[in-house]
Amino acid sequence: MDRRTVLRATVAGGAAAFAGSLWSGAASAAPAQPGVGPYGPLGAADANGIQLPAGFASRVIARSRQVVPGTSYAWHDAPDGGACFTAGTGWIYVSNSEISTTGGASAVRFRADGTIASAYRILSNTNRNCAGGATPWGTWLSCEEVSRGYVYETYPQGGTAAVRRAAMGRFNHEAAAADPDRKVIYLTEDESNGCFYRFRPTVWGDLSSGTLEVLVAGTATSGPVSWARVPDPDGYPTSTRQQVSGAKRFNGGEGCWYADGTCWFTTKGDNRVWAYDAVAQRIDLAYDDSLVTGGTAPLTGVDNITGSTRGDLYVAEDGGNMEINMITPEGVVTPFLRINGQSSSEICGPAFSPDGSRFYFSSQRGTSGSSSGGITYEVRGPFR
Repeated sequence: MDRRTVLRATVAGGAAAFAGSLWSGAASAAPAQPGVGPYGPLGAADANGIQLPAGFASRVIARSRQVVPGTSYAWHDAPDGGACFTAGTGWIYVSNSEISTTGGASAVRFRADGTIASAYRILSNTNRNCAGGATPWGTWLSCEEVSRGYVYETYPQGGTAAVRRAAMGRFNHEAAAADPDRKVIYLTEDESNGCFYRFRPTVWGDLSSGTLEVLVAGTATSGPVSWARVPDPDGYPTSTRQQVSGAKRFNGGEGCWYADGTCWFTTKGDNRVWAYDAVAQRIDLAYDDSLVTGGTAPLTGVDNITGSTRGDLYVAEDGGNMEINMITPEGVVTPFLRINGQSSSEICGPAFSPDGSRFYFSSQRGTSGSSSGGITYEVRGPFR
C-alpha cells in the first residue's frame, strides 16, 4: 500500500493503517510468543475495574439502556463489533447490537476535544449484528451472525438509510475487512467448519453487485492458497461453505483486519490468529495458543481484532480472563488491558480513533452478565 493510499484509507474509513515495513516477513515467521510488551505490566484496576499499563486511563462512554451522556439517546443492548470514522474535526464510533431480530447498530459522535456531541441509530430491526468492518469510503458493514445472514452497508454520519448487500453472500457472517489494493472485501464465517471469503465488487465502492469467492487450500496451517467462485451466494438450498470442493475450513471465524498487504483474521474454536498474505497469496499462523512455549498462553477466547498505526494488533477475548492482548510486529503477545468482575461477558468492538490517540471497546454484558448490561469504554494514553 503506498503512502497516499494509507492516508486515504485512514481519513475516509477511520481505520488506522499499519506502518509500511513493520510486518515485512513476519506473517510467515513462527507464531507469536509471550513477552514483555512496549507499555510494561498491567497496573491495579481503576475505578471502572480495568487494569491498564502506567500512563493509560479509561472512561465509560455508554451503558446499555441508559442515555449516552450529553445526549437523549439510550445505548443499545449487547454492544459488539465497532469502528471509528472521521467526522469533521471530530470522529464517530459505531457499534453493533448482537440482539435477535432487533439488533442493528448505533453511533456516538465526538467533538475534537473528545466530548460527546450526539448519539443515534444507524441500523434497525436486523438480526444478531455481531462484527463487521469499515470501508475506505466511510461506511460501516454490519454483519448478521445467523444462518443465511446478510451484510448491511450503513452510514455512520447518519441521515442515510442502511442498504442490504445481498451480493456479499448469505451465511453466518462475522467480520469484514476492506482491501483497497486488490479492491476486495474479506469476510469471516462463524461456523465450526466455516470458510474465509472475499467479495469482488463489480465497481469498487459499490457493493450492489460482484463476485463472492471462497479460499481454497489444503489442510496445512500454512502455505499457498487460491480462490474459487461461490456458485450461489444466496446459500439455499446448499450453504455457501458447502458449494466449493477444497474450500479450506476454519473453526469459528471471528475478527478480521486488513493492512499493508495482509488480512489478519481470528478463529475462536482453536484460539488462532491467521495472516493471509494477499501479495504472495498464502496463509500462515500469527498466533496459536497451543504453540505457546515456556508458560501459559496469555491470549485465549480469541475474538475481535484491530490494528494500530504502529503495526500492533489488538485482539479481544470472548471469555479467557477478559483481556485485550497485543501482538507486536516483533512477534510478542502481551496483555494490554484486563477487565475485572465481568467474567460472564466478552470484549467486543476494539477500534482506534482516526488519529490513533483513543481506543474504544465494549464489554457486551458488563457486570450483570446480561445483554442489557453492556458497557462501552474509551482508553487514552501514550500509544506508540
